[in-house]
Amino acid sequence: IVEERDAGTAVLIVSTELDEVMALSDRLLVMYRGTIVADLDPKQVSAMDVGLYMAGSRPGGAA
Repeated sequence: IVEERDAGTAVLIVSTELDEVMALSDRLLVMYRGTIVADLDPKQVSAMDVGLYMAGSRPGGAA
């Protein structure tokens, strides 16, 4: 996966292992109920914030 990513190939990862996804990704698209709710840079966001988006909430705000 890392070799392909580094070569510029788009790689889609679907996983419940958030730490692994954040370590491998250049970009995170978070879905909630079938809709993309966030487009994030994993280097600029915490796992806690990503988890809030996954649960249908937004960091620092209401759902």
